[in-house]
Amino acid sequence: MTLEAEILNNYKAIAVVGLSSEPQRPAYSIARYMKKQGYRIIPVNPGETEVLGEKAYPDLSSVPEQIEIVNIFRRPEFVPDVVEEAIAVGAKVVWMQEGIAHEEAADRADEAGLSVVMDRCIRTEHRRLAAGA
Repeated sequence: MTLEAEILNNYKAIAVVGLSSEPQRPAYSIARYMKKQGYRIIPVNPGETEVLGEKAYPDLSSVPEQIEIVNIFRRPEFVPDVVEEAIAVGAKVVWMQEGIAHEEAADRADEAGLSVVMDRCIRTEHRRLAAGA
């Protein structure tokens, strides 16, 4: 089983960092898809109050529940700060969306015991898993 499949099978609470209420944005459509698949979506964006019918939080440390996957939709220069927050709140996984990679932040997350996925779309990986590929 791939790391991505293991993550998607074992964890259901996804904090989506950078999720906005704009339906044309990739983060929105991807989070909507994951929610429809039964995942708990936790929007993290200081500029939002609610996205996809879920209360939004300004940062990971404000989320009052256990976060399993931190799905990052931010530019690479913002990834290290998100990773530090993910470590601090006890997340299990840091997942950088397609087009997002940061080697130093990935190494830091790995050293702290988090699983790391970089430059992969969580929706694409879920669809691949669902198709049995």
